[in-house]
Amino acid sequence: MDNSPLNQFQDDVSNVLIRHKSILDIISKYQESCSKVNRCIIKSATNCGCIHIDAKKQSIPDEISYEELKNFMDNHVSGELCEICKDKIEEEIGNHLFYLVAICNSLHLDLNEILFKQSKHIQTLGKYSLY
Repeated sequence: MDNSPLNQFQDDVSNVLIRHKSILDIISKYQESCSKVNRCIIKSATNCGCIHIDAKKQSIPDEISYEELKNFMDNHVSGELCEICKDKIEEEIGNHLFYLVAICNSLHLDLNEILFKQSKHIQTLGKYSLY
């Protein structure tokens, strides 16, 4: 591996992961970490109130091209994360990345190579890369 931050992180995870070494433990911790990320985002809206989520049907004109579509799509979030919520969400995303990398390590996968392949896929197929 080269010395990119991603490869360094993958090496670091490999060196410190001891307690949850089983792929089954890692998968369950990965799912748990995903729930914690979601919960932090929800709490930013429902407990702190620094962001507001107004989810509703997307309003898309009938006669627009696919290229114009992104100009009419809304992420349903208004406001900005406060520093406390931002720090907590970043912490939980970091934990989530830790377990993602642990899965890669258990299966002898290089996350840097996965990201490279996915980037090439998106660049090649563009808007048609959507699943």
